[in-house]
Amino acid sequence: MRKARNNNNFIDKTFTIIADVILRVFPASQQEKKAFSFYLNGLSAQDEGEYAEALNNYYQALQIEEDLYDRSIILYNIGLIYSKNGDYLKALKYYYFSIFINPRFTSALNNIAVIYHYQGIKAAEKKCYGLSESLLQKATFYWTKVVKIDPNSYIEAWNWLKTTRRIKL
Repeated sequence: MRKARNNNNFIDKTFTIIADVILRVFPASQQEKKAFSFYLNGLSAQDEGEYAEALNNYYQALQIEEDLYDRSIILYNIGLIYSKNGDYLKALKYYYFSIFINPRFTSALNNIAVIYHYQGIKAAEKKCYGLSESLLQKATFYWTKVVKIDPNSYIEAWNWLKTTRRIKL
């Protein structure tokens, strides 16, 4: 089921071998294994910059995957691809789907904040100060959630919240 890839380094080769072993011995239904295989193919394609292929695999995995936690990760990865390609509205949509399922998914929450922060800075550069402040408030909201859930990570978010005095210590 898994598609062969050009794994050029030790880590990629090791990951591929481990993933193939997991697919063979994992006590799961054929449907779960098929979803996992699509997911792994999506990861591999995404890593190689083959975003259309990665999206295709992720969408296939979503059609099969029933576990909500796993679905949230697939949705997050779809958001990553759209974000990487500059389609921030679609990225936000998939990040929101992801946190709807898993509200404590700090990576998705952080990426939402990053998009709002980036758009807020761009709006300020265009002298759209009201819009900028609105977007930065959204970034504040999501980064505050992130640092409350995981206070030992996301140092840049902490620093921004503190230096802009958007968080009360």
